[in-house]
Amino acid sequence: MAAHSVFLDACRRRPTAFTPIWLMRQAGRYMAEYRAMRERWGFLELCKNPQAAAEVTLQPVERLGVDAAILFADILLVLEPLGVGLEFTKGGGPHIQRPVRSAADVARLPAVAVDDAVGFVFETVAGVRKALADRVPLIGFAGAPFTLASYLIEGGASREFLLTKRFMRAERERGTRCSDGWPRSPRPI
Repeated sequence: MAAHSVFLDACRRRPTAFTPIWLMRQAGRYMAEYRAMRERWGFLELCKNPQAAAEVTLQPVERLGVDAAILFADILLVLEPLGVGLEFTKGGGPHIQRPVRSAADVARLPAVAVDDAVGFVFETVAGVRKALADRVPLIGFAGAPFTLASYLIEGGASREFLLTKRFMRAERERGTRCSDGWPRSPRPI
Protein backbone atom coordinates (compact mmCIF):
# COMPACT_ATOMS: atom_id res chain seq x y z
CA MET A 1 0.00 0.00 0.00
CA ALA A 2 1.25 3.46 -0.82
CA ALA A 3 3.14 4.94 2.15
CA HIS A 4 1.21 8.20 1.85
CA SER A 5 -1.49 8.62 -0.74
CA VAL A 6 -3.54 11.70 -1.43
CA PHE A 7 -5.93 9.41 -3.27
CA LEU A 8 -6.47 7.19 -0.22
CA ASP A 9 -6.80 10.24 2.02
CA ALA A 10 -9.58 11.53 -0.25
CA CYS A 11 -11.25 8.09 -0.22
CA ARG A 12 -11.21 8.25 3.58
CA ARG A 13 -12.71 11.78 3.43
CA ARG A 14 -9.61 13.32 4.96
CA PRO A 15 -8.55 16.83 3.93
CA THR A 16 -6.12 16.94 0.99
CA ALA A 17 -3.99 19.73 -0.44
CA PHE A 18 -5.42 19.03 -3.90
CA THR A 19 -8.03 16.83 -5.53
CA PRO A 20 -6.37 13.59 -6.61
CA ILE A 21 -7.02 12.35 -10.12
CA TRP A 22 -7.45 9.06 -11.85
CA LEU A 23 -9.32 8.59 -15.10
CA MET A 24 -12.00 6.18 -16.24
CA ARG A 25 -10.37 4.02 -18.91
CA GLN A 26 -7.07 5.47 -17.79
CA ALA A 27 -5.11 3.26 -20.18
CA GLY A 28 -6.62 3.58 -23.60
CA ARG A 29 -6.74 4.67 -27.18
CA TYR A 30 -5.54 8.20 -26.46
CA MET A 31 -2.08 6.79 -25.63
CA ALA A 32 0.27 5.89 -28.48
CA GLU A 33 1.89 3.26 -26.23
CA TYR A 34 -1.44 1.51 -25.76
CA ARG A 35 -2.29 1.64 -29.47
CA ALA A 36 1.09 0.08 -30.27
CA MET A 37 0.37 -2.79 -27.88
CA ARG A 38 -3.10 -3.29 -29.36
CA GLU A 39 -1.52 -3.71 -32.78
CA ARG A 40 0.30 -6.75 -31.37
CA TRP A 41 -2.50 -8.21 -29.21
CA GLY A 42 -6.26 -8.46 -29.25
CA PHE A 43 -8.04 -7.07 -26.19
CA LEU A 44 -8.62 -10.44 -24.51
CA GLU A 45 -5.06 -11.56 -25.27
CA LEU A 46 -3.73 -8.37 -23.74
CA CYS A 47 -5.81 -8.87 -20.57
CA LYS A 48 -4.57 -12.47 -20.27
CA ASN A 49 -0.88 -11.60 -20.64
CA PRO A 50 0.26 -10.53 -17.14
CA GLN A 51 3.40 -8.71 -18.30
CA ALA A 52 1.57 -6.82 -21.06
CA ALA A 53 -1.46 -6.01 -18.85
CA ALA A 54 0.91 -4.72 -16.15
CA GLU A 55 2.68 -2.54 -18.69
CA VAL A 56 -0.62 -1.07 -19.87
CA THR A 57 -1.67 -0.46 -16.23
CA LEU A 58 1.57 1.41 -15.55
CA GLN A 59 1.62 3.56 -18.71
CA PRO A 60 -0.69 6.35 -17.40
CA VAL A 61 1.10 6.40 -14.03
CA GLU A 62 4.44 6.98 -15.72
CA ARG A 63 3.20 9.35 -18.44
CA LEU A 64 0.51 11.36 -16.66
CA GLY A 65 1.48 11.14 -13.00
CA VAL A 66 -2.02 10.13 -11.90
CA ASP A 67 -2.62 9.57 -8.20
CA ALA A 68 -3.68 5.93 -8.56
CA ALA A 69 -3.13 3.11 -11.03
CA ILE A 70 -6.15 1.27 -12.42
CA LEU A 71 -5.73 -2.41 -13.16
CA PHE A 72 -5.96 -3.11 -16.89
CA ALA A 73 -8.57 -5.86 -17.06
CA ASP A 74 -12.25 -6.30 -17.81
CA ILE A 75 -15.22 -7.19 -15.64
CA LEU A 76 -16.19 -9.97 -18.04
CA LEU A 77 -12.96 -11.96 -17.69
CA VAL A 78 -14.70 -14.16 -15.08
CA LEU A 79 -17.22 -15.27 -17.72
CA GLU A 80 -14.71 -16.70 -20.18
CA PRO A 81 -13.89 -19.85 -18.13
CA LEU A 82 -17.59 -20.73 -18.20
CA GLY A 83 -17.21 -21.72 -21.85
CA VAL A 84 -19.74 -19.24 -23.18
CA GLY A 85 -17.51 -17.93 -25.96
CA LEU A 86 -16.52 -14.48 -24.72
CA GLU A 87 -15.01 -12.34 -27.44
CA PHE A 88 -14.28 -8.65 -27.87
CA THR A 89 -15.11 -7.44 -31.35
CA LYS A 90 -13.50 -4.39 -32.89
CA GLY A 91 -15.87 -1.47 -32.49
CA GLY A 92 -18.63 -3.73 -31.18
CA GLY A 93 -17.50 -4.46 -27.65
CA PRO A 94 -17.94 -7.71 -25.75
CA HIS A 95 -19.99 -10.53 -27.25
CA ILE A 96 -21.07 -13.85 -25.73
CA GLN A 97 -21.31 -16.49 -28.48
CA ARG A 98 -23.34 -18.95 -26.38
CA PRO A 99 -25.60 -16.88 -24.12
CA VAL A 100 -27.41 -18.44 -21.18
CA ARG A 101 -31.13 -18.38 -21.91
CA SER A 102 -32.62 -21.27 -19.91
CA ALA A 103 -32.35 -23.18 -16.66
CA ALA A 104 -30.66 -25.97 -18.62
CA ASP A 105 -28.03 -23.48 -19.83
CA VAL A 106 -27.37 -22.42 -16.23
CA ALA A 107 -27.07 -26.06 -15.15
CA ARG A 108 -24.41 -26.61 -17.86
CA LEU A 109 -22.17 -23.85 -16.51
CA PRO A 110 -19.09 -25.56 -15.08
CA ALA A 111 -17.72 -25.09 -11.60
CA VAL A 112 -14.48 -23.17 -12.00
CA ALA A 113 -11.32 -23.03 -9.88
CA VAL A 114 -10.45 -19.34 -9.74
CA ASP A 115 -6.67 -19.77 -9.64
CA ASP A 116 -6.79 -21.84 -12.82
CA ALA A 117 -9.43 -19.70 -14.51
CA VAL A 118 -8.17 -16.17 -13.90
CA GLY A 119 -4.74 -16.69 -12.38
CA PHE A 120 -3.38 -14.23 -14.93
CA VAL A 121 -5.22 -11.45 -13.07
CA PHE A 122 -3.43 -12.35 -9.82
CA GLU A 123 -0.12 -12.35 -11.73
CA THR A 124 -0.89 -8.94 -13.22
CA VAL A 125 -1.73 -7.52 -9.79
CA ALA A 126 1.51 -8.89 -8.32
CA GLY A 127 3.57 -7.46 -11.18
CA VAL A 128 1.94 -4.04 -10.98
CA ARG A 129 2.29 -3.83 -7.20
CA LYS A 130 5.96 -4.69 -7.46
CA ALA A 131 6.52 -2.10 -10.20
CA LEU A 132 4.59 0.59 -8.33
CA ALA A 133 6.72 0.03 -5.23
CA ASP A 134 4.08 1.80 -3.11
CA ARG A 135 4.29 5.04 -5.16
CA VAL A 136 0.52 5.10 -5.77
CA PRO A 137 -2.39 2.79 -4.87
CA LEU A 138 -3.73 0.23 -7.32
CA ILE A 139 -7.45 0.29 -8.05
CA GLY A 140 -9.16 -2.93 -9.07
CA PHE A 141 -12.78 -3.40 -10.05
CA ALA A 142 -15.40 -6.07 -10.51
CA GLY A 143 -18.78 -6.44 -12.16
CA ALA A 144 -21.89 -6.69 -10.03
CA PRO A 145 -23.84 -9.96 -10.32
CA PHE A 146 -26.69 -8.35 -12.30
CA THR A 147 -24.24 -6.77 -14.75
CA LEU A 148 -22.43 -10.06 -15.34
CA ALA A 149 -25.72 -11.97 -15.61
CA SER A 150 -26.99 -9.42 -18.12
CA TYR A 151 -24.00 -9.89 -20.40
CA LEU A 152 -24.29 -13.65 -19.99
CA ILE A 153 -28.01 -13.67 -20.84
CA GLU A 154 -28.21 -10.86 -23.40
CA GLY A 155 -25.07 -11.97 -25.21
CA GLY A 156 -23.61 -8.47 -25.08
CA ALA A 157 -24.37 -4.96 -23.93
CA SER A 158 -27.99 -3.95 -23.47
CA ARG A 159 -29.86 -0.80 -22.58
CA GLU A 160 -33.24 -2.41 -21.91
CA PHE A 161 -32.22 -5.80 -20.41
CA LEU A 162 -35.34 -7.41 -21.89
CA LEU A 163 -33.90 -10.93 -22.10
CA THR A 164 -32.40 -10.62 -18.64
CA LYS A 165 -35.67 -9.49 -17.07
CA ARG A 166 -37.60 -12.18 -18.90
CA PHE A 167 -35.11 -14.81 -17.74
CA MET A 168 -35.20 -13.58 -14.14
CA ARG A 169 -39.01 -13.74 -14.11
CA ALA A 170 -39.31 -17.11 -15.84
CA GLU A 171 -36.45 -18.75 -13.97
CA ARG A 172 -36.71 -17.12 -10.55
CA GLU A 173 -34.78 -19.81 -8.71
CA ARG A 174 -32.12 -20.15 -11.40
CA GLY A 175 -32.04 -16.40 -11.94
CA THR A 176 -31.09 -15.72 -8.36
CA ARG A 177 -28.54 -18.55 -8.44
CA CYS A 178 -27.12 -17.73 -11.87
CA SER A 179 -23.74 -16.86 -10.37
CA ASP A 180 -23.37 -20.07 -8.32
CA GLY A 181 -20.71 -21.49 -10.62
CA TRP A 182 -18.81 -18.25 -11.23
CA PRO A 183 -15.18 -18.11 -10.19
CA ARG A 184 -14.68 -16.95 -6.62
CA SER A 185 -11.39 -16.00 -5.10
CA PRO A 186 -10.37 -18.13 -2.13
CA ARG A 187 -7.60 -15.67 -1.26
CA PRO A 188 -7.13 -11.91 -1.04
CA ILE A 189 -5.32 -10.25 -3.91
